[in-house]
Amino acid sequence: MEMIEEFLKKESTGGLLLICATILALLLSNTGMSSVYETFLHIPVEIRVGALHIDKSLYHWVNDGLMAIFFLLIGLEVKREILEGHLSSVKKVILPGVAAVGGMLVPGLIYLIFNHDNLIAANGWAIPTATDIAFALGILSLLGKRVPVSLKIFLMALAIMDDLGAIVIIALFYTTELSTLSLIVAGTSLTLLTILNFSGVTQKSVYFVIGAVLWVSVLKSGVHATLAGVALAFTIPLNARNKQNEHFSPLKEIEHGLHFWVALFILPLFAFVNAGVDITEISLNQMSGNVPLGIMLGLFIGKQLGVFGFSWLAIKLNIARLPDDSNWLQLYGVSVLTGIGFTMSLFIVSLAFEDDSIFQYTDKLAILIGSFMSGIVGYLALRMSK
Repeated sequence: MEMIEEFLKKESTGGLLLICATILALLLSNTGMSSVYETFLHIPVEIRVGALHIDKSLYHWVNDGLMAIFFLLIGLEVKREILEGHLSSVKKVILPGVAAVGGMLVPGLIYLIFNHDNLIAANGWAIPTATDIAFALGILSLLGKRVPVSLKIFLMALAIMDDLGAIVIIALFYTTELSTLSLIVAGTSLTLLTILNFSGVTQKSVYFVIGAVLWVSVLKSGVHATLAGVALAFTIPLNARNKQNEHFSPLKEIEHGLHFWVALFILPLFAFVNAGVDITEISLNQMSGNVPLGIMLGLFIGKQLGVFGFSWLAIKLNIARLPDDSNWLQLYGVSVLTGIGFTMSLFIVSLAFEDDSIFQYTDKLAILIGSFMSGIVGYLALRMSK
């Protein structure tokens, strides 16, 4: 329980920082400081070691580099939850699992209803399927003890499974042309990491060094670089013993160390470089287009229908039961909060549409609007629940 409370505290604080970073990005991009903001995003950052050359803008370093650390944390959380946490038994996983499936299927279908006849637009079907756990828990923190801990755990487990679904989606649907040599290097690195795990190697530095090679090779391979973070996470040992025969957990130590940096630095920085939309150039007519409508309705309507509808069905069929000390209105309120896609949705936008301006940034504004509506309505529903 202490670990859960610490997790909630950091995620809640991170959620508030995300809000501040988003507001700052919107202010800079819609005032006379817009040129400064754009210059900041496109600061060139280059690394060259012999024949290895990585030359990207600050914007891409955040999305491809720092977000790999975020996905490393997700991978560590998923592995720990599967082995000994809230996903470690069928009974524990049923309700959040069913809810997560509904929360991905329904928003994706709503988006495709609007965009099935446009191949470029249809590529963004996964944009409204994501949940931003930091934002959602940030809003829950405003409600204090009105929300039972069981519902917070339900939301955490659902979001973790949501992230797992996003990882699968990115791997299957957002991979570009592949480099055979880079894939061989990546496969060799992953194999070596797996051997180290089974051999009982516990030095975290060894995993990080080989993990860096894995990240570079995945980056160069055509598979999105963030997946290297997940792959590395699954090779890090959960339990080990040191030379004094004392028990310790390399996985938990790394997870604990990363939480601060991810929640309070990486995700707010990601929000800052991705949420800067010039809304002065976007008209109401543009926001009524199929892409923004698909995203807004997918997040605000699709997520709550999918999560609450699938949960209701599972409970009524006696496959699962309501979280302890909660009621239907509270479950509905949490279901609405899952429509806060924000960081994950913005991340998928960067994968789905390589040209940021292809839809005049209405896609990003639609994410902000859909997430904002979900946050407000979810908060009000939970506020009225007791």
